[in-house]
Amino acid sequence: MTTPMYQSSIHSLPLLNRGKVRDIYAVDDQHLLIVTTDRLSAFDVVLPTPIPGKGEVLTAISDFWFDRLKDIIPNQLTGIPPETVVAPQEHDQVRGRAIVVKKLAPLPIEAIVRGYLVGSGWKEYKANSSVCGIPLPEGFKEADKLPEPLFTPSTKAAAGAHDENISYEKAEELLGKELAAQVRDACITLYKEAAAYAASKGIIIADTKFEFGQDAQGKLYLIDEALTPDSSRFWPADQYRPGSNPPSFDKQYVRDWLEASGWNKQAPGPELPPAVAAKTGEKYREALKRLTES
Repeated sequence: MTTPMYQSSIHSLPLLNRGKVRDIYAVDDQHLLIVTTDRLSAFDVVLPTPIPGKGEVLTAISDFWFDRLKDIIPNQLTGIPPETVVAPQEHDQVRGRAIVVKKLAPLPIEAIVRGYLVGSGWKEYKANSSVCGIPLPEGFKEADKLPEPLFTPSTKAAAGAHDENISYEKAEELLGKELAAQVRDACITLYKEAAAYAASKGIIIADTKFEFGQDAQGKLYLIDEALTPDSSRFWPADQYRPGSNPPSFDKQYVRDWLEASGWNKQAPGPELPPAVAAKTGEKYREALKRLTES
């Protein structure tokens, strides 16, 4: 395995932004280079400990889903090898963990789909019998499958800030009614298709987050990442039991350790013990193996 990369240092291209996980560089007026580092964000705080191999796993999983779901909605991929847009001495930084994408205008929301009652949705349901303001019948248990997947958008916060759930009506205000409906319908279709496939591989996708962008003509594209352990809750189907939060192939393992550590969820985050970082990396790799092995 390669040495963990906490931060890329590409000098042959202008740096545009460092997100929670991805570093973005300008290639030209129409293309960007996105480098997926081994940084891990939890509770909207970037932790100081990288997860070995995480960037390569996220890139491979996203590439898999982008290809599998491309007939539902076009995506950001260009097929341009990242090694061709950086200096030779920088090839090691992009190999296996970077993509060259179309330069698109990102929408100002995160498009979340929930298929199961868990996390913040479960907490709200216990208090108000609703999820993101959407009323639900009484009688659900934690981790129960919802009758239909719910589209529950949120704001897109800067690094260090917290995303906030918003109503569908607020999403319509931000996007316009036509685009909001297009995003909602695309999300539900993408989630259902991906969930059905993952189920055939023994994985339940409890929820996921999509991001979208538009070109100059207003055409909608799937961007950022797709159905990774960073943006989704993956559960092993053989350990799923309604009434409790199942173990998962994602960063929930880190979240659980952080919750037990007594950390106040404010920056800076604590260093992870080597065993926790290593175990998290194993869970990410198992998700990739399960999803992509024939």
